[in-house]
Amino acid sequence: MNMKLELFVLPISDVDRARAFYEKAGFRLDLAKDINEDYRVVHLTPPGSEASIIFGRGLTTALPGSAQGLYLVVTDIEQARAQLVERGIEVSEVFHDGKGVFFHGHDAGDVVHKGQGQVRIAGPHPERASYGSYATFSDPDGNGWVLQEITQRAPGR
Repeated sequence: MNMKLELFVLPISDVDRARAFYEKAGFRLDLAKDINEDYRVVHLTPPGSEASIIFGRGLTTALPGSAQGLYLVVTDIEQARAQLVERGIEVSEVFHDGKGVFFHGHDAGDVVHKGQGQVRIAGPHPERASYGSYATFSDPDGNGWVLQEITQRAPGR
């Protein structure tokens, strides 16, 4: 049986501010509904994605900004970064992980993530290896997103 990740509940503090940010980033608005003053839902989908985000009032008890490591896969990291920057989104410079396995940092400004063995090296992966180049950004609450360049999927993906 296939299981596809379809939806992620994003913890935010201000529904209108979050909606404006994600629409500015190019996410498609799928639903915006005020049920009552305690329950409000906004559902958006990143460009070309089958998975979506949902946020609002009365949806989660998670702290705003506590979602980290939300990956958006792109085929051209520099073009994807440029498009977000053109839309007014603050995005880190493109980098690659010096350990070359999996980027697992959170702060866009960190160079070395102490205790994690994480090392950010400026620029895309030297061979432009699939899964090897990244850029990061955060929404107004601090929920952390990672752009990851994948040009050729690993077997079975």
